[in-house]
Amino acid sequence: MRIGPGAAFLAVVMSVAGTPAGAAVCQDKSMTQDEIIDAINAERGCERAMKVFRDCEYGASGDVQLGAAVEKKCEADFMRRLKTAQKQAYQREMRVCDRKYRNQSGTMYLSFTAFCRAEVAQRYSQKALKAAGRRAR
Repeated sequence: MRIGPGAAFLAVVMSVAGTPAGAAVCQDKSMTQDEIIDAINAERGCERAMKVFRDCEYGASGDVQLGAAVEKKCEADFMRRLKTAQKQAYQREMRVCDRKYRNQSGTMYLSFTAFCRAEVAQRYSQKALKAAGRRAR
């Protein structure tokens, strides 16, 4: 039995209709944006928070809030230890992310920006944790 394009479209609509508005399937369950942010905040570190972000991404403007939660989680690893010049370099890299897609239209570019910013914070976290490991030896 062949299914026509109309039936396939209806199946997609029906499957989407089964999830609450603003929800995403994440970690094998339907989660609201606030629940995803709570999951990011509950993670033990930057790497794990970034994994939740990647697993739960919307691919649209909703990623801005998820990315901000990851930034905050990652910044806890390094921000207070940065000297003024390092903090300025970090802020400069974040502005590069902000400018990268600013002339593009579509909410997916907001997602790209959120991921860029989260990845910058993740790199700084990795460097800080690596340096802390060296100091501990």
